Amino acid sequence: MMDEMTISDTSKVYYTDFRCKPDEGPVDKLKRLMKAAGMDKMDMDGKFVAIKMHFGELGNLSFLRPNYARAVADMVRRTGGKPFLTDCNTLYPGSRKNAIEHLYCAWENGFTPLTVGCPVIIGDGLKGTDDIAVPVESGEYVKEARIGRAVMDADIFISLTHFKGHEMTGFGGAIKNIGMGCGSRAGKKDQHCNGKAVIDQNACRGCRRCMRECANGGLVFDEEHGKMTVDTENCVGCGRCIGACNFDAIDFAQDAAIKELNCRMAEYAKAVVDGRPAFHISLVCDVSPTCDCHAGNDTPIIPDVGMFASFDPLALDQACVDACLRQTPLPGSQLTDEMGSPHFHDRHDHFDNTNPNAEYKTCLVHAEKIGLGNRKYELVKVK
Repeated sequence: MMDEMTISDTSKVYYTDFRCKPDEGPVDKLKRLMKAAGMDKMDMDGKFVAIKMHFGELGNLSFLRPNYARAVADMVRRTGGKPFLTDCNTLYPGSRKNAIEHLYCAWENGFTPLTVGCPVIIGDGLKGTDDIAVPVESGEYVKEARIGRAVMDADIFISLTHFKGHEMTGFGGAIKNIGMGCGSRAGKKDQHCNGKAVIDQNACRGCRRCMRECANGGLVFDEEHGKMTVDTENCVGCGRCIGACNFDAIDFAQDAAIKELNCRMAEYAKAVVDGRPAFHISLVCDVSPTCDCHAGNDTPIIPDVGMFASFDPLALDQACVDACLRQTPLPGSQLTDEMGSPHFHDRHDHFDNTNPNAEYKTCLVHAEKIGLGNRKYELVKVK
């Protein structure tokens, strides 16, 4: 349900670049952007405000700095709100699969109550099981979304997103931060459930790197042949193995799997924001080719673009991707490596060219269809 501050057929998206005067920094510009976009006009007095962001996997350095989170939390507090930073546990192994490890990860990456000016709460509890079933209005794939309880207990929802590439969904923007990010472990499995991995035995080197990313027993190593195989009964199609393989040996069995994931993700995002005030911020910087969920990150594929804010998460994603597609690819990146490949097929899209097996347009189309927001937007520049 879109906020009353949006326009019926066109949503406003506010934008500022990263150019700064000698006596200011990017955080100052973010504060001006939030005010210009109307975040400080929201009625937050005495209300719990969830600020959803990604704390970054240990080893990754492309996630947003805590300074940006502090700016958002400070504005919430100044308007009388009670902010907390939140994210939900991951489905795959890593530093964020339960609340204890997740909090240690957040602290090590700089997100502490002292640095961000508010508590840090893991949205779906200790083991990722503290969730609530939320009906999805107009849902075609999901009738009830499993969302972290702390996220849904908040009176107001704010998303603070690092806009970057993604090995499955093309890019990770506001909709992914909200839909996938706010799903409990059961919710994430619900979104990923239809695709099954397949392994090219000729390309597989038997390094077992992918196996360390599988939390569900979906990969089995064939000791006799020195190759990885898929247990289709246990594989949930989460795609972590694809990002882990350096030899392009893993793909999806169904072309429709990623498209359905996109639709489910949009419906989960709608479940999170429907029925309460929400505001969304995306920072398009350090645009790595893959997600911040990885324990490492590659160099950016394009230059830093700027900061965007809107009451409409779909218009925000559309504005961010449009801005990215206008950029010149950075040399020495995964994008230019792909473009220089002898088998390169130009898809005329930086994200499609970076991760040829990924796809994102389905998400935007479906999000508009179910009423999450508008793809048409008016871009308002803030100096």
